[in-house]
Amino acid sequence: MYDWVVLWEWVEIAARWLHVITAVAWIGSSFYFIALDLGLHRDRNLVSGADGEEWQVHGGGFYHIQKYLVAPASMPDHLVWFKWESYATWLSGFAMLVLVYYLGAELFLIDPQVMELTVWQAVAISLASLAFGWVAYNTICKVFVNANQTVLMGALFVVLVGMSWFYTQVFSGRAAMLHLGAFTASIMSGNVFFIIMPNQRVVVADLKAGRKPDPKYGKIAKQRSTHNNYLTLPVVFLMLSNHYPLIFATQYNWIIASLVFLMGVTIRHWFNTKHARKGNPHWTWGLTLILFLIIAWLSTAPMRLVEGEAKLQGAALTYASAEGFQDVVGIVQGRCSMCHAAEPGWEGLYWPPKSVLLETEAQIAHAAKRIYMQAGVTHAMPPGNLSYMEPEERAAIVKWFKGAGAADPI
Repeated sequence: MYDWVVLWEWVEIAARWLHVITAVAWIGSSFYFIALDLGLHRDRNLVSGADGEEWQVHGGGFYHIQKYLVAPASMPDHLVWFKWESYATWLSGFAMLVLVYYLGAELFLIDPQVMELTVWQAVAISLASLAFGWVAYNTICKVFVNANQTVLMGALFVVLVGMSWFYTQVFSGRAAMLHLGAFTASIMSGNVFFIIMPNQRVVVADLKAGRKPDPKYGKIAKQRSTHNNYLTLPVVFLMLSNHYPLIFATQYNWIIASLVFLMGVTIRHWFNTKHARKGNPHWTWGLTLILFLIIAWLSTAPMRLVEGEAKLQGAALTYASAEGFQDVVGIVQGRCSMCHAAEPGWEGLYWPPKSVLLETEAQIAHAAKRIYMQAGVTHAMPPGNLSYMEPEERAAIVKWFKGAGAADPI
């Protein structure tokens, strides 16, 4: 049995590594081609009939790149299609969603304090929401096809804010953030699979048949590629957020997620403007910093408004001797130690998560900051609140930690 558990763990590791590799490949090529397109010199009358050109140097060699708005006069023998990076990223990401959140739904997907769901109900909501994302986005693009692109992106932002709130009303905080990332990534992969690649196939087919391709296909593909460019950074942030409770396990997590999308826009605007040689808008970094500070403030706002600032340092001995420590020991041993034990009592666990042990008073005192952050400031632990930690117990943890911090001379 143990060997199968180890094997399954390595399946998850392999899927995660594959997802990272393919995501790096997709994001890298996407960013490169957007930068290349924006930086093309279009003020030159090229004999080839190309729309623009760029000379670049890399790896000890020089590259002469030209872009055709429709296609060259004759189709080259070998044409490289950039598509599998996107497909492999989505497929490996969906595999991770199944392995971690569907098969581990009771731990990571469902939080009874948010919504009472069976496993099949939670999985059904997850799948339906991802499908809805593509349908809603594609409909917006068609409705606003002739509108200013800023208006279109504004409409998309409204949808993303709505989904940020929706996910936090049905799933655990960790799963809500992850799903918002998957929701957005599905839109991006959908752009490649349903729009960009089919449009390029139409152009290639026209050229092979001796017909002049309609420029609209390239224009639509570029529009969707630009949308992907602005959505990429928020997706990366959301995928990493499940490692940080101050992002996913706080009261205002859906607002935090919404602001992350704005940060993605401000950061990419700076890069895109620079690549297009249209200036150096440093104000975007200032706005990004302001948004980031607002996010950091929101992550601990309830704690700060109610009980003041927390001091996060202190020796284990200080916490062990602080008032309320014995109460906290009882809470942690009753709510946390079934998993955080040398021999976990929770079915399916064969080692303590992140090697954190919370069985003895010494171990609990040593992990004071972690307990405070994971179960006091945020509700990240227990996952899905499966051991039903009460609000009064979380308050007791916060009071104990702050009391010890106030007495700590360090």
